[in-house]
Amino acid sequence: MMFKIRRFKALFIKESYQILRDPSSILIAVILPLMLLFLMGYAISLDSKNIPVGVVVEQSSKYSLSFLDAFRMSNSFNVQVGNNKKDFEEKLQKGTIRAIIVIPATFAKDLETQNTKIQVLADGSEPNIASFVQKYTSGVWNNWLIQEGFAKKSTSASMDIQTRYWFNAPLLSSYFLLPGSIAIILTLIGTLLTALVVAREWERGTMEAIMSTPITIMELLLGKLLPYFILAMISMSICVLIAIFWFEIPFRGSVFLLVFASALYLMPSLGLGLLISTLSKNQFVAAQAALIVGFLPAFLLSGFIFQISSMPLWLQYLTHIIPARYFIEVLQCIFLSGDIYEVILPNLFSLLIVGTVIFVIIIKITRKRLD
Repeated sequence: MMFKIRRFKALFIKESYQILRDPSSILIAVILPLMLLFLMGYAISLDSKNIPVGVVVEQSSKYSLSFLDAFRMSNSFNVQVGNNKKDFEEKLQKGTIRAIIVIPATFAKDLETQNTKIQVLADGSEPNIASFVQKYTSGVWNNWLIQEGFAKKSTSASMDIQTRYWFNAPLLSSYFLLPGSIAIILTLIGTLLTALVVAREWERGTMEAIMSTPITIMELLLGKLLPYFILAMISMSICVLIAIFWFEIPFRGSVFLLVFASALYLMPSLGLGLLISTLSKNQFVAAQAALIVGFLPAFLLSGFIFQISSMPLWLQYLTHIIPARYFIEVLQCIFLSGDIYEVILPNLFSLLIVGTVIFVIIIKITRKRLD
């Protein structure tokens, strides 16, 4: 049977009206993305600031007090001061402080011999924070040596090391969390919303009525997916505007590339939602499947939060079938680096392959029958 614009248009209008009449569609497409975006911008942060530490000054001197002030002036630490390490050991065990930094009694003498040792006892139950304490303490120490002029006495003082951070100069986690969250939002809209809506039609019996019409499979697929595609693109635009103008995330790439990449990513996302609803035909099962198959892999295995290279090798291979992996890399590149086609084009090509495979599967298993 030939593809007819009239039948496709009628189904498209019907789906559009259904979106406008259904409060859950607006909730998932507008309210939920805004909540997720603001959570990523304000509540979730990988930046460690004001880490509670105890600083032990075993013997007061000009240099030890000056070094103590360097810790107090740092935004990385919330300092408690004492002169006995045992005073802080119980607090470290209870978790009220994350580390004990000991400035020894021989601190002033050791500075003259350039053999200064500072003890750092960190809470290993929080490995990331313990690592931050070590790095931040080293940074405070190096800056203090320069300010006091001791670095000039070192043989390495002739080497002037200046660090410059590209793409994320303030070193804020929100700079890569917020662009990545757009991929998670499109996953929710594309996979969860499509799976729920189509499964609801099976439950209510309206899908049987549609199947009894002369509509073709291609008209059915396009008529079902296009309204949600437009809804997802509107949601993406709102999220991008909020990220740029509210959270002041830099945008160094092309708007055209952003729109094209988002449209390409929605291809596997919408297709996966339609595939889930076709197989389950039940809203509850479809919602669970969409979360397990769509949302969780996009959140955990895409490089959004956890670095893929640090995962087990077999899991790294598994991430290649997850569309969000490629889209997040494209988003972070467009926002922070610009239009670097050596990074963007291979990822877009991978998205196209995954999306094509999903749609081929849908076309193969979708039949106009009720069994």
